[in-house]
Amino acid sequence: MPNRSSNAHLALWIAATGLSHGEIARRTAAEAIRQGHRQVAPDTTRIRRWIDGERPRPPVPAVLATVISDVVGQPLTPGDLGLTGFGPTLDNIQLPLLTEAAAQTLAGWTQMDLFLDRRDTLKLALGAPLILAAERMLGGTARRLNRTAKGFDADSTAALEEVTAFFTKADASKGGGLYRSAIVAQLAEVARRIQDGVPASLKARVFAATADLAALAGWVSHDSGRYATAQRYWSYGIYAASEAGLADRGVEIVTRMSHQMIYLGHLQDALGLLDLAAKKATLPATKALVASQTGRVHAALGNEQHAERHLGTADELLAAGLDAVPGWVDYFDAAEHAGARAVSARDLAEFHGERRLASIYFTDALRLRKPGFERVKVMDRIGLAAALLAEGEPERGSAAAHQALDEASRVDSTLVASRLNILLDAARPYRTAAVDEIRTRAADLTAARPTTIAA
Repeated sequence: MPNRSSNAHLALWIAATGLSHGEIARRTAAEAIRQGHRQVAPDTTRIRRWIDGERPRPPVPAVLATVISDVVGQPLTPGDLGLTGFGPTLDNIQLPLLTEAAAQTLAGWTQMDLFLDRRDTLKLALGAPLILAAERMLGGTARRLNRTAKGFDADSTAALEEVTAFFTKADASKGGGLYRSAIVAQLAEVARRIQDGVPASLKARVFAATADLAALAGWVSHDSGRYATAQRYWSYGIYAASEAGLADRGVEIVTRMSHQMIYLGHLQDALGLLDLAAKKATLPATKALVASQTGRVHAALGNEQHAERHLGTADELLAAGLDAVPGWVDYFDAAEHAGARAVSARDLAEFHGERRLASIYFTDALRLRKPGFERVKVMDRIGLAAALLAEGEPERGSAAAHQALDEASRVDSTLVASRLNILLDAARPYRTAAVDEIRTRAADLTAARPTTIAA
């Protein structure tokens, strides 16, 4: 592999062409003349300098991107080749569709995350760049360089699957804050090994497990308030799912990206992602998940008719049975859908000023939740308490809130903290001793895990 000061992306893409440096130089000069740039005439030495980190001036990056794009058969930008001022590692959630280059980008993201703490400078993708990136990654399988070295064997692949399953259970139970650094470090090791080579016989398993790990890294980063970082891990997760031949796995990760957009208040972006997911989903479970979440977004927008149509579609799919549900989406069940109906009822009540009993759906969700999902149970309990207060039941709401706050103190999650803000809003009209105590406890917990976003 190239050293740290070199342009790894350019080196990998030139290797993917199978051409010598001399031939790359010849074709670049010819393409430059065709475009009217007669002053561009690189030689073999100049190509080597570009690989070693020298950055050519325009128009060379665009010309070189055209040359390599023609040879490898897919469109590339100067950013894909590492030839822009801020390469793909920092400012873009797009991935180059070359296995080693994609892993190199992932390694850069994990390095920034673990050692450089770039969460305040990374740019959150919104609007068309977000939707287009997700669309490109869904089904966007990559070219692969032939390597004799292997980064995975059967034992290391099994170990990756086991550790990913462990972290997934731990996150659902306790929240991701405690484990986030360990999950990201594991993902960094996977990125290194993928660059060393994945045997064809293990490709599906390695990339399936990597998709799971990247999806989890994105989720715990989102749950820790690192939103742009989460997008980058999710982008790799979608790509890895495509490499594993698991299109619906990528769809599920897109719904996580849409959940983030709901959380951050970008509801039209959430709908754009879910529209893309609906077109790609093939399994009953992912279709139901997408329908349920789409209904939730329409409720947040106050679109009652659209909300009920999509929520009703999810009802029908669940009633018909979801068949064999893959492990990566088995969290979506009647309980999860009841939670979506609960927050939909809450949001529609705010829009239309009617009493919609969100508490009924929160109660259903709690009754149906499976063991091991402690974080979401806490969120349901807080939602139930807030709903009861909003529905004019201060005594029942206070009792539910005490139980919820007892459990919330044991979970490390900004998502839980956001629900506490909703509880505080619901408690505002009441000035009783019982509600004052709830207000004090909720405010203390919120201060310990600050967030200003509702979910």
